[in-house]
Amino acid sequence: MQTPWVRHAINEINADFQRSADTHLIRFALDDFPGIHFYLKDESTHPTGSLKHRLARSLFLYSLVNGRIRENTPIIEASSGSTAVSEAYFARLLGLPFIAVMPASTAKRKIEMIRFYGGECHFVADPCQLYSESERLARELNGHFMDQFTYAERATDWRGNNNIAESIFRQMSHEPFPVPHTVIMSAGTGGTSATLGRYIRYQGHNTRLLVVDPQHSVFFDYWHSRNPALRSNRGSLIEGIGRPRVEPSFLPDVIDEMMKVPDGATVAAMLQLEQILGRRPGASTGTNFWGMLQVAKRMRETGEQGSLVTLLCDSGERYPDTYYNADWVKLNIGDIEPWIRELQ
Repeated sequence: MQTPWVRHAINEINADFQRSADTHLIRFALDDFPGIHFYLKDESTHPTGSLKHRLARSLFLYSLVNGRIRENTPIIEASSGSTAVSEAYFARLLGLPFIAVMPASTAKRKIEMIRFYGGECHFVADPCQLYSESERLARELNGHFMDQFTYAERATDWRGNNNIAESIFRQMSHEPFPVPHTVIMSAGTGGTSATLGRYIRYQGHNTRLLVVDPQHSVFFDYWHSRNPALRSNRGSLIEGIGRPRVEPSFLPDVIDEMMKVPDGATVAAMLQLEQILGRRPGASTGTNFWGMLQVAKRMRETGEQGSLVTLLCDSGERYPDTYYNADWVKLNIGDIEPWIRELQ
């Protein structure tokens, strides 16, 4: 039987959901692609500024109804930033301690936001240590390791309930091409691509799902090989997406196509999208946009028309010291001029 505190916690999370209006779907056109309509689902407008607000809400509800979070339970999460920001928000909402286990290279703005919401940051030098450190802290503190990389795909109701997929298709219903030709998504946990792929199949939509993967990530290779033992000896340079190991929430069988995106192409696409939107997107949105343009090029070559949808995952205002710093990009990513010329 639920305790009064658990009932209160679930009600608080549901009330937060009701206070948050749905995120906008932004449409834009590119002269080089007549008959192709481009859409960005702007997840940066959530209270915590990213797509991960949806995930954090779902993870808290999932853990509460499964009896894993009780009053005063410390919450621990392994995250490169955005999920930790959103979970810190919900932990504060419920009056729970929160610790984010993060790479030492995490963007300063994300660290500041986690601390703003009352969370602590526990840094590791090697991103591959995130899991073991999170498990250790949960044991020692008698806390709950949220483990987004395992539970993201099962915590979200993929059939509907205003999830990201249902929201996109509902908002597209009056557009010239209401059923998208392709939805493009990058993968961090794999939870969002799992939700999109399942919903598309459940509703019988004639829509393809393309998942774009950053340079230092094993998801692309896993999709081709189905080898769960794949490992990378380094973490992704694109915060929030790409993993050094295969995660349980990444479901390859609901994905129609995968594409590997070089880090230089991601940053160039991010900068190009800034010129289109008049505001700064985050780097993972650049990965999404690069994939979107590749699909548009193929459609143009075959004379197809239709709509393409991807996500604006978070705002570039979180990354002034990294992706929007030319010196940092040159040192960590390299020369992006060839990619910029290709886009132009």
